Amino acid sequence: MTRTSATDPSQDNDTSEPLHAADTLPCVLCFNAVDPVGAGGLSGDALVVASVGAHALPVATGVYLRDTRETDGHVPIDDGAVAEQARMVAEDIPLQTIKVGFVGSAEALAAIAAFASDYPSVPVIAYMPDLSWWTEDEIDSYLDAFRELLLPQTAVLVGNNTTLRHWLLPESTTDRHARATELARAASQLGVSYVLVTGMPTAGDQVANVLASPEGELLSQNFERIDAAFLGAGDLLSAALAALLATGSELSEAAAEALQYLDQALDHGFRPGMRRTVADRLFWAETDDSQTETDDDPPSIDIPYPFNETKH
Repeated sequence: MTRTSATDPSQDNDTSEPLHAADTLPCVLCFNAVDPVGAGGLSGDALVVASVGAHALPVATGVYLRDTRETDGHVPIDDGAVAEQARMVAEDIPLQTIKVGFVGSAEALAAIAAFASDYPSVPVIAYMPDLSWWTEDEIDSYLDAFRELLLPQTAVLVGNNTTLRHWLLPESTTDRHARATELARAASQLGVSYVLVTGMPTAGDQVANVLASPEGELLSQNFERIDAAFLGAGDLLSAALAALLATGSELSEAAAEALQYLDQALDHGFRPGMRRTVADRLFWAETDDSQTETDDDPPSIDIPYPFNETKH
């Protein structure tokens, strides 16, 4: 394959032969909001997807208004613009999976569902976050659209036990945590094939995470409970699962590896601000340096001048 200079303006309309499959990465179309904290949203999706060997195609659906302390709101992008972003990318780049995070409005969910219906062979991995920061009317509108439009096309629904129980089993008369198979049966009535449920209580200082179908549990992994309040963990897990499925992993294998990745990222978490912790999605790139910083201040970074020695 002949390579040309990236700075050659004559290559703006490149008509060279397409790359062979071996020269490409599997691609995950990610519908999500922009998160200024960088904990979740599109920037988080891109880091996670790249970390596990795929390429993210980020479609912006809106912008969170939040920091590590609280979420104040969300500014949606017009649903027509959401649909057009996805359409243009999908007409150019083959999709292996679709990941749907928080998209901010019933209208955006309708646009995404219509788009996904045009690609029935591409698995949809949908994440349902905690929406308690939103108004009751906004929550009801969003959940209704999610249930009626997106769930019938969802291969795997990802969410915390409490969030999914309140949504999928609203008539439950107890405060107990639902079994994953109960949630899977409720989701299957809405068209979902599998659920990946996090935060299942266990005896001791562990939590269980379970992949289930209506017929039973396919995978269960326990991890030590980490004493921290995290932001963006569910986005991380669903993005990792979508990327691993895109690379060709079987569902149970992909779920197991995504959960291991989540556990390691949370274990290496850090607090960039005043409150909630952010998972380190690049924990695998850390090295054991012989030099250990002893000061509380972050280490200084020596950035060399550009090679052309231009200084301003």
